[in-house]
Amino acid sequence: MTLSTPRRPRIAIAGMAIESSAYAAHRADHRDFHTSTGDALVARYPFLAPASPLREAAEWLGVFYARSIPGGAVRTEVYEDYCERIVTGLAALHAERPLDGIYLDVHGAMSVVGMDDAEGDLVTRVRGVVGTDVLIGATMDLHGNISPRFFDQVDLPTCYRLAPHEDAWETRERAARNLVAQVRVAQLRDGARPVRAWVKVPILLPGEKTSTRVEPARSLYASLADVERRAGVLDASIWIGYAWADEPRCHASVIVTGHEADVVRAEAEGIARHLWSVREDFTFVGPPGTLADGVAAALAATETPYLVSDSGDNPGAGGSGDVTWTLTRLLGMPELTGEDAPLVYVASIFDAAAIEELARHAVGDEVVVVAGARVDNRVSGPVRIAGTLLSLTAGDPHAGRIAVIAVGGLRVIVTEFRKAFHAAGDFRALGLEPTEARAIVTKIGYLEPTLYDLARGWTLALTPGPVDQDLERLGHERIARPMFPFDAFDADPDLTARVSA
Repeated sequence: MTLSTPRRPRIAIAGMAIESSAYAAHRADHRDFHTSTGDALVARYPFLAPASPLREAAEWLGVFYARSIPGGAVRTEVYEDYCERIVTGLAALHAERPLDGIYLDVHGAMSVVGMDDAEGDLVTRVRGVVGTDVLIGATMDLHGNISPRFFDQVDLPTCYRLAPHEDAWETRERAARNLVAQVRVAQLRDGARPVRAWVKVPILLPGEKTSTRVEPARSLYASLADVERRAGVLDASIWIGYAWADEPRCHASVIVTGHEADVVRAEAEGIARHLWSVREDFTFVGPPGTLADGVAAALAATETPYLVSDSGDNPGAGGSGDVTWTLTRLLGMPELTGEDAPLVYVASIFDAAAIEELARHAVGDEVVVVAGARVDNRVSGPVRIAGTLLSLTAGDPHAGRIAVIAVGGLRVIVTEFRKAFHAAGDFRALGLEPTEARAIVTKIGYLEPTLYDLARGWTLALTPGPVDQDLERLGHERIARPMFPFDAFDADPDLTARVSA
């Protein structure tokens, strides 16, 4: 092995991120994505601020990045458009002067209409224009999936270690730091590359059963930092997988990266055995129940606000966002719609046609509008909302125009486009103070930080929809079997690691 003189690395940033439910009728279009290129893309990363150590350590080149809130599969033409922008941008930079690294920012559970393994396809196309010498690092969601071709093409994969993902930016920074360091190693040691060990674990569970707020996920993920500190190890990650897709790559994965094959193999297999041994211990992060259970608990609560998760159509996990099952039932409860009913916020359904109709009214008008289920009507049809138009707000970058309609104590939120109401600020932006509500019913699974801090009680309502917590009700057909919890295992599965060449 020869030693080389290091130079300032050239690292390109690119990616496309969305979490896609196979059971959502929604199809992700250009409107769903927010894109960045060039210097604006580099500036998206706080740890690459001007004069910061990581910014100075390399020449960072923004290519193209697209990100959407979760939803259904991406339309083929949208994927091809964005993929082409990434590939042609990388090819141009590499032709100008060879790249040393690519920082790939993806989710890991993107689905594209008519395609399996979208991230595997993306990284294969990237390799096709930059060759095998360029190091690729990928930062991912722990609810992503690992496929054989993704594993083979990505030198430095890593993922979040917290769910909710409060460490998202920390993870991205770790990925960038590792990529710069390994590019330096490659420069000094004539192309030396890290070694990866991957174990496929036949477990497929929803995020609401694998949150790191509770055991066993809390200890399992906390142990990764200790593994990472061991000699010969660079990074250790557990992908719990994405339960609402239906592809062969949907399962849990463990990857350990380092410079000693025997060490990373042993560590990966040890983590995988630990994960398998606690599989029966995963339970819902919050108290599960029916929607009726949640409403009854909210009405009886002495401390408020009480949070009710409409988990089956959670846009933060891939729900379509306009399923009306929950709203239809709330509107049918006299205890919520009567004159003296307590204040309950209900978020949300999207319907551009309904918003157009509401825009013809003045705030304070009595309105009747039929809304929702324009995209996803499989479990419930459009719902009739009759009440007082309290507000119509424009300018939300995701939702467009947003209407609030009062029906007794209910404050029904209707948006022009898809939006997840997952933060206290989402309600405050509409003049709805969360602390004043008896209850907040929102399309969410586990509670994101500001709602978690706000809640004085909580029911994880097991409602139907594209991200139904009852996985067997959805009917997976293409995942590898046997798979826990779908199947019984007579013996432990093969948890032997696959080690990169």
